[in-house]
This record gives sequence, C-alpha cells and structure tokens, in this order.
Amino acid sequence: MSNNQFKRGELYSVINAMAAASVARRMQKNFRNAGLEITIEQWSILYHLWKEDALSQQELCNRTYRDKPSITRLIDNLEKQNLVKRNSAKHDRRVNLVCLTDAAKDLQQTTIDLANQTMNEALTGITKEEIEVVKKVLQQVFDNLQ
Repeated sequence: MSNNQFKRGELYSVINAMAAASVARRMQKNFRNAGLEITIEQWSILYHLWKEDALSQQELCNRTYRDKPSITRLIDNLEKQNLVKRNSAKHDRRVNLVCLTDAAKDLQQTTIDLANQTMNEALTGITKEEIEVVKKVLQQVFDNLQ
C-alpha cells in the first residue's frame, strides 16, 4: 500500500488552497482597510511589473499562471484605474507591452508593506526552519509536476 493514502482533509492541494485563500482574503482586507481599491489579482500583475516593467501580456500570463482572458480583464481594469498602460512593442506592433504608470509606482511600497504585514500575521508562531521545510516541499511538488 502506498504511503500516500490520506483523508480528504489531509489532501495537500486542499490544505494549500485553504491557506492560500486565507492569506489572499486577509491581504485584500488589509488593502481595503488602507483605502486601496485594487484586488489581490491586480496586485499580482503590478508586483511582476514592479520587478520588471514593460512585460508583454503573454509574459504576464506565464509569470502569474493565468490564462490570456484573465490577464486581459485584469489589465483592462488596471488601465481604467490609471495604473498601467499598453504600448505596442517596437519590434512587433502586434505585441502589447504593459507598462506601469506613475500612480502604480507610487503604490509599490505601501502594498509591499501591507503584503509583508499580512505574511507576518499568517506566519505567527511558525519558525524559520518550519517555513523553509514548507517552501522546500512545495517547490519539490511544483518541480515534480512540471
């Protein structure tokens, strides 16, 4: 018998999804309490653009593990909020590069601070060693399925 037999509540993907959803809800609450009108999904797009501005929509799909329609919707909404703009790539006008606006750049530190606050709340009572074990295990699960 395999050592991977488990009850429904012990299913790794279920536990991981529950934890991820709890963190996302808390982060959304922290954003709202700070008067920020962006969603966690929008923030994830901004986060990747803060790391590297002027990414193609396809690259944002790859980095966020979202499909094209989801990315298009998120970028449309970020454009309406004047947080990003689309520019045609010079090398290929069919490619849209998503670029940060000054308003988005102004949000970076505040949202990063709120994300750190959220993670501190989530990781209360968990040692650095335990965090490293979880990171290692989840990375191995990800790598196994690639």
